[in-house]
Amino acid sequence: MTKFRVIIAALALLLMPMTNAAMADDKPLVQTFYDFLSNPASDAHADAFKSATTASWGSIGDYSGKIKTRDAFIGQVGGFGKLIPDLTWAVEEMIQAGDRVVVRSRATGTPTGPLFGVDGKGKSFDILTIDIHTIEDGKITRTYHVEDWAGALRQLSAK
Repeated sequence: MTKFRVIIAALALLLMPMTNAAMADDKPLVQTFYDFLSNPASDAHADAFKSATTASWGSIGDYSGKIKTRDAFIGQVGGFGKLIPDLTWAVEEMIQAGDRVVVRSRATGTPTGPLFGVDGKGKSFDILTIDIHTIEDGKITRTYHVEDWAGALRQLSAK
């Protein structure tokens, strides 16, 4: 019985690289999302984002039941780009498990005017963000996200 377990364990170890190799690497696809966030005024990055997402893609940031559409999201990102011209969304870690890609990133920027009612008077923010992207047939179909905007407002209003 012990030899049988050893053989099964050895086979499992040998087959693991094959299963991982067979799984699609969707990280480059997901990276287009962050490239767009960091270049919100770029039509090329907006087009790449559209190509990476389905027409029915949705952004979910809370449990209100409201889903932001792709077009609404593109409009919002464009508005952030005007308000925060140096907005950068840097991926710090990306983990894929099956059809999900989880991203820990850092958003930084210096608003040129009030952000959510807080005028930072030239101050910058640096916040943590977490996203979970669902991939189907080579496209992002849904993104759940959370950003520390309260932390950004604290940083902008600090003396």
